[in-house]
Amino acid sequence: MTTSISESPEDLIRARALELGFDDCRLARADQPWSAGERLAEFVAEGRHGEMAWLETTLERRAHPQAMWAGARSAVMLGVNYGPDHDPCDILAHSDRGAISVYAQGSDYHDLIKKRLKQLATWMAQTFGSEVKVFVDTAPLLEKPLAQASGLGWQGKHTNLVSRQFGSWLFIGSVLTSLELEPDPPGEDACGSCRACQDVCPTNAFPAPYQLDARRCISYLTIELSGPIPQEFRRALGNRIYGCDDCLAVCPWNKFAQAGREQKLAAREALRAPSLAELSRLDDAAFRTLFAKSPVKRIGRDRFIRNVLYAIGNSGAEALANEARRLLDDPSPDVRGAAVWALSQLLNLGAFEVLRSFREEAEPDVDVRAEWAYPSKDLTTSSTASP
Repeated sequence: MTTSISESPEDLIRARALELGFDDCRLARADQPWSAGERLAEFVAEGRHGEMAWLETTLERRAHPQAMWAGARSAVMLGVNYGPDHDPCDILAHSDRGAISVYAQGSDYHDLIKKRLKQLATWMAQTFGSEVKVFVDTAPLLEKPLAQASGLGWQGKHTNLVSRQFGSWLFIGSVLTSLELEPDPPGEDACGSCRACQDVCPTNAFPAPYQLDARRCISYLTIELSGPIPQEFRRALGNRIYGCDDCLAVCPWNKFAQAGREQKLAAREALRAPSLAELSRLDDAAFRTLFAKSPVKRIGRDRFIRNVLYAIGNSGAEALANEARRLLDDPSPDVRGAAVWALSQLLNLGAFEVLRSFREEAEPDVDVRAEWAYPSKDLTTSSTASP
């Protein structure tokens, strides 16, 4: 890259970022007062973070960018467009298929973005002699408030970043630097009176606009939550087996976003609309193979199969009852419990009672026995599925 002596550091950084493949680059001060840390503290104090204990243990470091690094003066905020080439909600009508969140249908975005961030940070250090630190969302840095401060977008009513150029489909990365950079104007909220993201949520996870109760969010329930998913949310899961795109997909600003998945992030055909029956047969080795380099791999086979079984229970497909029945002998109690629930949704009263009569008492896990003892719906004799 050739540089002109008249170009400012800000212009040079933006140009270099675009050369490296980022779709947007904006600048913010990292040493100014802000209220994001206080809002996060309130979120945690109200228990809305659920089992995400790492939010509580890192609360002090998340309070302000300089709590992460006292030497930070500016933040270079980067965006990568991952807009899909289809409506992610279309798959919800195909109940024998699993819905995997758009961002997780390809390779893990952290790997690609972090590589580019390091390239940009190295160039900045060499060019300006500055100190730099890079962050993707695995680090305790509140990136969405910083992204809004930089003008990359604004935090919408679904609490995710919204961009005028890319809608709700932006991966975010950041480089904190000791450079004193001129900031861009902050992002201005353009949600207006729209509440599409609030109204579409299957579990009513938004107690108010711009507020999220993670304990009710399908992304949290299918990814972060260990053990059985609470009964009240299981039917609302539908066929969503990893994450949920509903609130992102209905954002009206998406009409300005073009499909932006690069080859390294392109959706794998096998993960666009995978068969629930085939997924339910994955053992640990097959799970690791299918989801190699995918963020899905991090939740492990047992939690994933748990999600698949809830989707099978919601499918209404009696043919899938055999898949659930087979998993009653799975080593994982989470899987066995979800299998019981799935069968309680698919079998008629007589068939379920036969299974319960010789399964419940022999079940060693208390939570799985509870699934046998208290099926979540009034079983009828309308189904013809046999034990």
